Amino acid sequence: MRLVAVSLKNFRGYQQEQWIDFGDLTTVVGRNDAGKSTILEALDIFFGGGVVKADNTDKNVLTDDNYFEISCKFSELPPSLILDSQAETTLGAEHLLDADGHLHIRRRWVCTGAKPKEEIHAVCQHPTNDGLNELIVLGNAALKKLAQVRLDAEAYAAVNKSTNPQLRTALWGTEELVLEETSVPLSKEDGGKIWQKLATYLPHFALFQSDRKSTDADDEVQEPMKLAIAAALAEEPVKELLTQIVDAVRTRATELATRTHTALAEIDPALAEGLIPDFKSDPRWNSLFSIALQGSNGVAINKRGSGVRRLILVSFFKAEAKRKLEENDKTSVIYALEEPETSQHPRNQRILLDSFSTMAEAAGTQLILTSHSPGFVSHLPAKSLRYVRKDPNTGVPAVSEGTDETWAELADELGVQPDNRVVVLICVEGPHDVTSLQRLSETLHNSDPEKYPNLTRDPRFAFVPQGGGTLGQWVSNRYLMGFDRKEFHLYDGDVEEYRAAAEAVNARDDESYGIVTKRLMMENYLHPEAIYQTFGVRIQVSDQCNVPELISEATKNTPGVRPMKKGNVKGRLADQGFGCMTTAQLDECDPDGEVRGWFEHLHKMARS
Repeated sequence: MRLVAVSLKNFRGYQQEQWIDFGDLTTVVGRNDAGKSTILEALDIFFGGGVVKADNTDKNVLTDDNYFEISCKFSELPPSLILDSQAETTLGAEHLLDADGHLHIRRRWVCTGAKPKEEIHAVCQHPTNDGLNELIVLGNAALKKLAQVRLDAEAYAAVNKSTNPQLRTALWGTEELVLEETSVPLSKEDGGKIWQKLATYLPHFALFQSDRKSTDADDEVQEPMKLAIAAALAEEPVKELLTQIVDAVRTRATELATRTHTALAEIDPALAEGLIPDFKSDPRWNSLFSIALQGSNGVAINKRGSGVRRLILVSFFKAEAKRKLEENDKTSVIYALEEPETSQHPRNQRILLDSFSTMAEAAGTQLILTSHSPGFVSHLPAKSLRYVRKDPNTGVPAVSEGTDETWAELADELGVQPDNRVVVLICVEGPHDVTSLQRLSETLHNSDPEKYPNLTRDPRFAFVPQGGGTLGQWVSNRYLMGFDRKEFHLYDGDVEEYRAAAEAVNARDDESYGIVTKRLMMENYLHPEAIYQTFGVRIQVSDQCNVPELISEATKNTPGVRPMKKGNVKGRLADQGFGCMTTAQLDECDPDGEVRGWFEHLHKMARS
């Protein structure tokens, strides 16, 4: 399952129902105490992650209601599942989906006692017909009894009365259903059994909080190490050796105890009579071993810098979350990290961002981050940002998605500023084209720094993705477009309208330049060996083939290779595929020097 959105109501600072949408990689940004961590902790409570527990103090202090709610919507639902009997069914057949086809689960905690009492509902388009509106909470006996009354003899004889889904389907078929948005209880009667089964299909949620000492004594470090020790002790060769040790110690210890007992009997037979030598218990091997991390120079992790410790902890968090995912037999996982950039050098921040982007590309994986660092946020995709800010009068948090207005406010609040050293604006279709050109420019620049600019570091160039981009790129675009900068437009050759756009750019008298690739798209300039190095599959690349589509199909049909969606392939090609291209490979697959010509023209524009 994939998390689509979460809603908070009466939960801490969020009084009115507030929905927040999520993608594969979503970053919640805003000032301190705006309500960012509240969202992640609410999700941990909803999914039962174990880091945060629901408490009466979580209820909003200003509300007159006696409850708080956390609701989630999910897409990419299982095509079939087993709910309350050993028979397959679907969420659609059980009328448990909302109007958008999502699974909408609302968990409510009523705060009238010492501890909050939980109620679970599915908010869905459910039958409201009298007698047919509560079938989902009825057990098999009640369903059979109702079927005897509502079904004719033939229908009753035909239905499999041992499977609840078939009984419900037969009953719902007795009259035309009236479907309305309904809150179906899943925490009482037989509905509780359905929730227990349904919960096993939900994503595994793993939360890494920012408020920690970041030492190798933290659970995220110690638990994986303890598990590694436990796994080693469970291996057959090790178990055999330990058994031999236990037997040898037991034999020698029992012999010594027996001799002691014999000697005691010679001194005081009455006392010795009540004593029997007994080997109390086997040793607890787990407690005898521990692992401390240290570098190759012998320096312990606790003595390293806070940034290094935190980076290692983030890695342990990722490994532990993966282990839990595998052990719980889940099919999807949500990684939630608070301020992962804390204590990190800008270079490490970029490494983390690249790692997160790669993780988000994996099937069944979502990442949710929080941040208020302008350096970190400026490199994030603008449309992935969720801006949290408090109402200045009421102090109530509000969450906004990325728009021109909210990006402008967010950029001003975080202090993300444009780079006014820019001479040339490079206008491309999207963020993948940005990365592709940056990787190619690095390779060419390293071969001839005087002829080819490095678009990753050269401040004279700023990218303007026409179809989106990072917040930093958006800021530069917003401020620089009116500054009369020269523009370099590069578009794929797969859309005819782009040719007219390029011609219009070339018709200007401001030294701007527009070009359309001679091949279908940017990826058609990749060498097959670079593709193989990136994905482990081999394809034939022609001028007009759809490279991402071919790679996606190849990954699905190649044993031992992880299947990749077409959209995820483009991102991996942009970063790793173009990144591992050599100049020799570029010249081999582009003998006419078209790609080199792009960068030579950019160099000329920046110098004129």
